[in-house]
Amino acid sequence: MNLLFVCTGNICRSPMAEVIARAEAGARGWGEVSCASAGTFAFPGQPASGPGIAVAAAHGLDLAEHRSRELSLELLEWADVIIGMEASHARAAARLAPDAAIHVMTDFLPADHERSVGGVPDPYGGDVETYEETRALLRLAMRGFFDALDEDERGGREGSGS
Repeated sequence: MNLLFVCTGNICRSPMAEVIARAEAGARGWGEVSCASAGTFAFPGQPASGPGIAVAAAHGLDLAEHRSRELSLELLEWADVIIGMEASHARAAARLAPDAAIHVMTDFLPADHERSVGGVPDPYGGDVETYEETRALLRLAMRGFFDALDEDERGGREGSGS
C-alpha cells in the first residue's frame, strides 16, 4: 500500500504524518506500506521545520533528511490512498486525480473529538508545544486510519469464508 500525505508547504504536517504512518505500520507489522508526502504550494528541497524535527526526534521519528516536494500527478498516481491535512488539500489532490481515494486526516479521529471536523491545524511558525499538539493529533488520527484498515481486512477475511 502506498500512502501520500498532503499539506501546504510539505515542511510541517505532512512530513510528520509520513513518519508517524511509517512507525504505526511498522508497529502493526505492516511491512508493505510505503509513505510519502507533498505540498500544494511547496518550494521543493526545503527541510522540515526545526520544531517539527525536534518533536519528531523526541518520539523516535526522523525528519532530518526530509526535503519538501510539490504535489504532482505522478505522486497521486503512485498513491493508493491520499490523505490531506485539510479539506483544501484533499480538493487540490482531487482536481488532479478525481478518481483517487482521497480523505482528510481528521476523518479518522473519533467522531466526538473536538478536531474531527476542520482538518489538522497548521503549526507553521508555532513553538515546540504547538508542534507537539499537531503530532499528537496526527498520531491519534493515524491510529484511527490503521484501525479502519485492520477492521476492513478482518471483515474481508471473515467474509471470504477462509
